[in-house]
Amino acid sequence: MIKSPTILAVGGAYIERRGRVAGAFVAAASNPGTMREHVGGAVFNALRYAVRRGASAALLSVRGGDALGDTVLRAVTEAGVADLSAVFLDRATPSHTMLIDSDGGLIAGLADMVLYELALPKQIRRAKVREAIGSADAVLCDANLPSTALERLAALAAGKPVFALAVSPNKAARLTPVLDRLAMAFMNRHEAGVLAGVQIDQGIVDGLRRAGLKSGVITAGDEPVLGFDELSAFSISPPPLQKRTDAAGAGDALAGATIAALLRGLTLRAALREGVAAAMLAVEGAALTGAGFAEALALVPEARDWYEVRPGIAEA
Repeated sequence: MIKSPTILAVGGAYIERRGRVAGAFVAAASNPGTMREHVGGAVFNALRYAVRRGASAALLSVRGGDALGDTVLRAVTEAGVADLSAVFLDRATPSHTMLIDSDGGLIAGLADMVLYELALPKQIRRAKVREAIGSADAVLCDANLPSTALERLAALAAGKPVFALAVSPNKAARLTPVLDRLAMAFMNRHEAGVLAGVQIDQGIVDGLRRAGLKSGVITAGDEPVLGFDELSAFSISPPPLQKRTDAAGAGDALAGATIAALLRGLTLRAALREGVAAAMLAVEGAALTGAGFAEALALVPEARDWYEVRPGIAEA
C-alpha cells in the first residue's frame, strides 16, 4: 500500500462571515441582505483540499475558548485533520467578516486576528511542533503568521519542502524574509507584486526570482494561472465555468490540490492542472468526488510556455 504524503499546516483556521447586500449599497445605513458563516482560513481551506486529494494532515493553529472555537474544532475534525491547535480560554476565536455588494464585489472587511499575532510565534516553539515537523513530508503555512514565526518555522523545517500562501497584499510582505527557503508560494497578482517589488505584470516572475523565490503560482481570477520554477514559466487557462456560486476559496483549493499532487511526485505543470480543476469545482460549488474531479481535470488544457512581457519578448 502506498503511504499518503503527510502535511503539517500552520496558520489560520477561523470563522468567515460573508454578508451580501440585496440591491444597491447605501453607506452609513442599515442595508437588507443575507449573512453566511463557515469555518475557513487560507491554510485550513488549502489543507482540506489536500486531504480530499489523498494527503494526510495535521493543523497547528490557535483559537479561543468560546462557542466559535468549538465550531472550528468540529470543522477540523470533520475534515479528517489531526488538531494540534492551542486553545486560549480568555480569548475570542479569530474571525474575518466581509460585506459584499449584490455583484459579489467587496465593500469592506474586518479581520479580528489579534490572537495569531500574540500566540502563534510561541506555539511554534512547542516540542510537539518539532515532532510533527519531523514526521511530516512537507510543511504548509500562511502569512497569518508574523514574520518571526515564519522564520522560526522555516528553520525547523530545514530539509523539507515548505509551501506558503500569501493570504493578502497587506500580509504578503511577511513572507519576504523566508522566500529563499520556500519550495513554493501561492499568491494572486497583487500579492505577487508586493513580494516582487514591481508593478503588476511588469517582470513579475523575474522580480520574484530576484527576491529569492524558486517556484511559485500566481492566480488572476478567471485569467490564466501562471506557474514558474527556476528554469521555466508556463500558464494554464481555466476552462469556462458551468455556473458560478462563489469564488471565495478558489485560490486555496488550487493550492491544496496542487501541493497534494506535487507530493505524489507529479511535475509542477501536471500538478497545477489538478489545482485548476479543484479551483473550478470550488467556484461552481461542486463536491470534489473522484468522478467529478476526473471530469473537471479533463476540461483543463495543457500548460503553455510563458514569457515575461518586456522589450523584445512577447507572451507565447
